[in-house]
Amino acid sequence: MFINNFDPVAFQIMSFEIRWYSLAYILGIIIGWILCKKIFIKNSDINEKFDDYITYLIIGIILGGRIGYIIFYNLPYYLNNFFDIFKIWQGGMSFHGGLIGVIASSYIFAKKNNQNLFFYLDQVSIVAPIGIFFGRMANFINSELYGTTTNVPWSVIFIKVDNLSRHPSQLYEAILEGVILFLILIYFINKNYLKKPGLISALFLIFYSLFRFFIEFLRVPDDQIGYLIFSLTMGQIISLVFAFMGITIFYLKK
Repeated sequence: MFINNFDPVAFQIMSFEIRWYSLAYILGIIIGWILCKKIFIKNSDINEKFDDYITYLIIGIILGGRIGYIIFYNLPYYLNNFFDIFKIWQGGMSFHGGLIGVIASSYIFAKKNNQNLFFYLDQVSIVAPIGIFFGRMANFINSELYGTTTNVPWSVIFIKVDNLSRHPSQLYEAILEGVILFLILIYFINKNYLKKPGLISALFLIFYSLFRFFIEFLRVPDDQIGYLIFSLTMGQIISLVFAFMGITIFYLKK
C-alpha cells in the first residue's frame, strides 16, 4: 500500500505557482514536437509547416479540452456560474474534448495549406501517448480521477480524498494509454502504416478507447454525473463513440 500526499504545486516563484499538471502539458507538447520533427515526419513540406501547426494544436487542445469538460461533464454548473468557465487553473479538462479540438484545429490548418488532414493527425497520434502519460502522472500527483476501493497490494490511499485503499487508476492509464499505446503505434509504423494516411490515427482512436473503456471500470465516476445507461460512465460512452469512429476510419483507409 502506498500513501499519496503529493503537493500538486511543483515549485513556486514568489506568489506564482507552477503546477505538475501544467508541466505535464508543456513536456508532452515539447517532447512530441521534437520527436515529430526529428524522427517521424518524412515529408519535407509537412516538416517545414509543422512549427506553425503547433500553435493551432495548442489552441485546439486548450479550447477543446475546456469546452469538452463543460459540455460532457458539468454543463449545469457552468450555466449557473458562467465566469468560472475561464478559471482553467481550478481544473476541468476533458481528454475527449481536447481530441475534438485537435481534430478541428488540424482540419483548419490542413485546409488552409491544401494538405491532407491525416498527414497531421497521424503525427499527433504517434506522440499523443507521451502527453497522456505525463497527464495521468499529474492526475496521480493531484489525487484526482482516482480508482475504486480495493485491497490489492499496490493500492493507494489518497490522503486528500479519504483514508480508503483505492486502485491507482491514473497509473493504469499512464501505462496502458501512454507506454503500451505508444509501443503499439511504433510497431505499426514499422509495418509502414504511415504510408497510408489515416491508419495510425484510426489505430490510436481504437486502442485508446478500448484501454480507457476497461480502466473506467476501476475508476470512480464524476460525482456530478455518476453512472449512466447500462451502468457505464460518461467516459466509457464517449470512448465507445470514438472507438467506432476509429474502426470506420481504419476500414475506409485500409
